[in-house]
Amino acid sequence: MEKNYQYFDRDTSWLSFNYRVLLEASDEQLPLYERINFIAIYSSNLEEFYKIRVAELKSTITKTQERELETEEKEKILEAVNQEVDRQLDKRVFIYEKKIIPALSAHHIVFYQSPAEIETFHRPFVRSFFIDEVFPFLQPVPLGNGVHSFLRDNRLYLAVRVYKKEEKSTPNIPREAHYFVIKLPHEKVARFIELPPKLGRCYVMFQEDLIRANLDVIFADYDVDCSYCLKISRDADVILEDTSSEGIVQQMKKKLKKRKIGAVCRFVYERQMPADFLAFLMRNYQVSPTDLVPGDGHLNLEQLRSLPCPSKASLTLQKPKPMRLNCLDAQDSIFNYVERKDLLLYYPYHSFEHFTHWLYETVHDPSVTEILITQYRAAENSAVINTLIAAAQNGKRVTVFVELKARFDEEHNLATAEQMQRAGIHIIYSIPKVKVHAKVALVLREGKPSLAYISTGNFNEATASLYADLGLFTANKEIVADLQRLFLFLRERGGEPHFTQLLVPPFNLIDEFTKRLTHEMELAQRGEKAYIILKMNALQDQAMIDLLYKASEAGVKIDLLVRGICCLITEQPYSKNIKVTRIVDTFLEHARVWYFHNGGDARVFLGSPDFMKRNLYRRIEAITPVLDPDCQQMIIDILKLQLQADRKACWLDAKQNNNFKNPSPQNSQRVQYSIYNYLQEK
Repeated sequence: MEKNYQYFDRDTSWLSFNYRVLLEASDEQLPLYERINFIAIYSSNLEEFYKIRVAELKSTITKTQERELETEEKEKILEAVNQEVDRQLDKRVFIYEKKIIPALSAHHIVFYQSPAEIETFHRPFVRSFFIDEVFPFLQPVPLGNGVHSFLRDNRLYLAVRVYKKEEKSTPNIPREAHYFVIKLPHEKVARFIELPPKLGRCYVMFQEDLIRANLDVIFADYDVDCSYCLKISRDADVILEDTSSEGIVQQMKKKLKKRKIGAVCRFVYERQMPADFLAFLMRNYQVSPTDLVPGDGHLNLEQLRSLPCPSKASLTLQKPKPMRLNCLDAQDSIFNYVERKDLLLYYPYHSFEHFTHWLYETVHDPSVTEILITQYRAAENSAVINTLIAAAQNGKRVTVFVELKARFDEEHNLATAEQMQRAGIHIIYSIPKVKVHAKVALVLREGKPSLAYISTGNFNEATASLYADLGLFTANKEIVADLQRLFLFLRERGGEPHFTQLLVPPFNLIDEFTKRLTHEMELAQRGEKAYIILKMNALQDQAMIDLLYKASEAGVKIDLLVRGICCLITEQPYSKNIKVTRIVDTFLEHARVWYFHNGGDARVFLGSPDFMKRNLYRRIEAITPVLDPDCQQMIIDILKLQLQADRKACWLDAKQNNNFKNPSPQNSQRVQYSIYNYLQEK
């Protein structure tokens, strides 16, 4: 009999996660600029969501109009998304205007929110700064009468309505309105203008408000009626045809040029804009009502992360300093240590320099014959890339699989790939229609044990300071051999490799997970303890959710640590043994871990895949068993700390609400800092 299982929609589930991010801005126990940073993160997340997910929804609706039921379903999702976003933006306005701005003022930082707020003593400065620093870069473009202007993706524009001074209105003939649009010069002038301090108070204002305060200079022959900011979000997805690696490179270059002129997926405007003004803009830019998203009084709040801070020590977060392991500092080589014992690193608690130091060792180790590594997202001026180039120039064979389809990193990955090729590194480019998301590295040595490295995060020293990720070094011969098979598959792109330890979709991951979960179900049915913990970024695939529902019905206790999308619904008869915890804090929870109690003989795995359809069916991922008892216990201890957390931890309920475990956590310990203390003691 088929079960009547239910699931959340992935897009509304993602919005639930992003709302949890926004709630961090309300936490008055956080340093003020950390709260402001969470508003920026929320806004940046939402921008990407519209460019990718909402754009895809709208495209699907257009393509499936002949299939009425499918179109109706997508339209309902889009309507639900717009309603939820509107609700969340109301909350963002409240936090920003009623909490953040007054808090800044309490710390002697006056953040002007409109030209009307500018104090008399600042007006001469505002005028002179505008004329000298801003006015030369402004070019008003008239709208209407067949004149069209192109709006660039995610750029701020100021739309202005004016009337000619010499025209006089009469009761029967009102003056004719004229409309202009001005692109804000974000590349020439800072978004936030610092004004002269006075009596111990610092003053800041938005660039657009400084321009608004001087519209009479721009439109000297007009009476200025009103002005409002707007922006367009455009479809940013890049879809490539099935072709060779060389063809993919050329396709990618062409597609990236077109990204900037993609279809409109969101038209954001200040919500105070009058209806007739908005209607004019909609006609001029051919905007559909479904594209409209009312915004705050100021748009592009993701840029708040660059808001000037006069007192960084007291108003910004002092993050724990990444620690170096004593066991490595006492050794002259990571190779020597890992030959004897597996090594587990947990970034950003541990320093990412351990990994880059290991790569640096390969440059000078005469036994190293070849280095193989995947690149998904690399840092700017990457130490990893620079070290690989040094290795190639020192005579080592270096092979890098570069995933060109890493969204929003396509151009950077192309540039670094070409840089590495010029240095003599062998580059393997993307596989058509499949993303390689595995985070793996392999160093082959002659006469000495080769080493494998499997991680949950990218080889990126920038994100390694922000994302909480695990990385495992091992000299295990079976894992090393499996990685060799994986890189051979990436190079040859044929056959079906056999892995003995690594789990790699689409080859053996689902089968092995099903086998492990089935064993827990059998234990539960025999009345024995049956328990699993799964930590991931996202849980979407219905087949995997069905397995978890069935395991819950069989009596298996299941703890899920899911940061983002979670389409599984708790508090149902078929999910009564499942709890979902979401943690949002200083560092982005990014690790993917599986724990199976296994009758007391625990099994632990770590790697790159989430339980999204894309990860399980359309990507090459890698997950490895953690075989070293000490490494395994360290992961289990960390999982327990995260499940015991109250501050910054939420339960997800049957309505996708983020229910804080401890609503009043004045004296509670933040779990990420508990983990840092735990690792220091280790």
